Amino acid sequence: MMEFVYTEKEIQTVAKKLIQEYPSKIIAFFAPMGAGKTTLIKALVKELGGVDEVSSPTFGLVNEYHDREGMPIAYHFDFYRLNDEMEALDFGVEDYFSSDAYIFMEWPEKIPSLLPDNCIHLKIDILEDTTRKITEI
Repeated sequence: MMEFVYTEKEIQTVAKKLIQEYPSKIIAFFAPMGAGKTTLIKALVKELGGVDEVSSPTFGLVNEYHDREGMPIAYHFDFYRLNDEMEALDFGVEDYFSSDAYIFMEWPEKIPSLLPDNCIHLKIDILEDTTRKITEI
């Protein structure tokens, strides 16, 4: 099982390792508020060659990020404000899962029965103010 302990200065290295180590492009991040999910996703999008500004899609549910040619390379979901899984289905989340782009999800515990079988489940723990630990669960 994979585990990384890192600080924000090392986050780009962790992003690179995650992309290299995991064959699936669908990653669910389980972590408490303030654990750095968006910061890590920002590093992942940068590692993939994304040119868009990365921010949490709290109100829009999903942000789309592109490479220099304008091709979508990642979709970033934040399910925090969902009331139930039907809202995700109505939004068309399953269509995104079948795309060829990376899928990064914050608060995936809001849609447990919708997560695809090939989804990587990663937990981020806060160890200290600037130190985090990622564990595959």
